[in-house]
Amino acid sequence: MISNNYIITSPEGIHARPATTLIRLAKKYKSTVSLKKDEKLVLLNSMLNILTIGAKGGDTITIIIEGEDEADAAQAIHNFFEEELKNL
Repeated sequence: MISNNYIITSPEGIHARPATTLIRLAKKYKSTVSLKKDEKLVLLNSMLNILTIGAKGGDTITIIIEGEDEADAAQAIHNFFEEELKNL
């Protein structure tokens, strides 16, 4: 299991467009990818799950990845949060 914390840098938070990109990214891997904010934990497999979390700019979220290709998935998701999220 790999767990990484990220601070949402976009003032809009995780809205529909970055959520869609993140879901597509997670679905490329066999590992289970979850998103946690505060005490809420959801699977990263649907728009509704992500929007339910309500991650806004400045919030800290945790991505939890578990499975056979978790290292690859963790790197791809890390790249998303460090680079791509800023451009969406």
